[in-house]
Amino acid sequence: MKMPKLIGPIFQTLTLDKLPIKGALKDDQLEIIEKAGILIEDGKIFKVGNWEKLRKEFPKAEIFELTGEFVAIPGLVDCHTHGCFGGSRAKDFAMRNAGKTYLEIAEAGGGIWDTVSETRKHTIEELATITAKHANRHLSDGVTTIEVKSGYGLSVNEELKILRAIHAAKKYTSAELIPTCLAAHTKPKDFSGSNIDYLKLISEELFPILKDERLCNRIDAFVEKSAFSPEEINPYFQKAKDLGFDLTVHADQFSVGGSKVAVAFGARSADHLEASGKKEISLLAQSDCISVALPGASIGLGNGFSPARELLDQGAALAIASDWNPGSAPMGDLLTQVAVLATFEKLSTAEVFAGITFRAAAALGLSDRGKLVTGALADLILFPTSDYREILYHQGKMKPVEVWKLGSKDVLTSDQNYQKG
Repeated sequence: MKMPKLIGPIFQTLTLDKLPIKGALKDDQLEIIEKAGILIEDGKIFKVGNWEKLRKEFPKAEIFELTGEFVAIPGLVDCHTHGCFGGSRAKDFAMRNAGKTYLEIAEAGGGIWDTVSETRKHTIEELATITAKHANRHLSDGVTTIEVKSGYGLSVNEELKILRAIHAAKKYTSAELIPTCLAAHTKPKDFSGSNIDYLKLISEELFPILKDERLCNRIDAFVEKSAFSPEEINPYFQKAKDLGFDLTVHADQFSVGGSKVAVAFGARSADHLEASGKKEISLLAQSDCISVALPGASIGLGNGFSPARELLDQGAALAIASDWNPGSAPMGDLLTQVAVLATFEKLSTAEVFAGITFRAAAALGLSDRGKLVTGALADLILFPTSDYREILYHQGKMKPVEVWKLGSKDVLTSDQNYQKG
């Protein structure tokens, strides 16, 4: 057993303890421990409490004594990204801003097929390097757990390449990467059969390999008029469910139908939801499916935001993720995006922090992170402020000065922030 580590004193520590998984939250529900210490043992949080008392109680702990005023919150969880890809879609962005439609952009050689073509050109090692670069930038922003989807291969072999690259990227980052298979992103242009034929091929040939190689335990699909209909995706999801995969759905982005599929199949999450109406919101609120807002896509496409306020008020569980991808959400800055969403949807700071920590973890089927409590993973981040409200107030410009993953400090922007005792 390694010597325990004690970090502090921390001016404000937001544990996020005792907050429910579903429904609206007020800031006065936040548990805030002042002048706190966080004791870490074997990569997990052993105790959170008064700094001076912990120093006396654990005199043999390795001390990381902070100088200055800091706020600690759990490490962030980004439960929806497309971080493994090749190429750029800057041309698409410029064309879209100039008034071109999705179809016009696709006809000019842009769109998702452009990214598929570029991604297919890369080797596993090249894609692993790209993915790790994205993950490490996210990690420096405080995101310690990152979901990463495939979906830019769109064939059995190319999807395998991407998922193997995501696993290979783990060698180059301390962030935890959670892989998801999104082979059902759209039917590839070079596949001559129908949507149903393509989905049948993927489910019969790819799914067993994913299990055999333990490449992922999550299956995603884009349920949309431009991708796959509910009727087409139902057998695909049933096959995935029968094999023991967790499910998640790109749902209700431009038209409704996907959220109903997500609830019917007991999916972990329904992501996007910009088109969700009262019927869909009520359905999600009455289920255990996590609703995931993706403000990065709304910003990138110039569309309205997910109805986050109404989802919470109806009792849904709301997570917020970046949707980092080269097409619709190239920003990849989770804190900036959630601050913007909070402004437009009138979300409390408690709702935002819950949405990018333990509620986002729940969307990935994880219950061991997202709160600073005994037994949780020692994933935490420190901000250079004495008031937790400053974090969102600066709309993404305030970044963490320390990022701890599994009890190890990964990012330290200033050697003056602490004294090692």
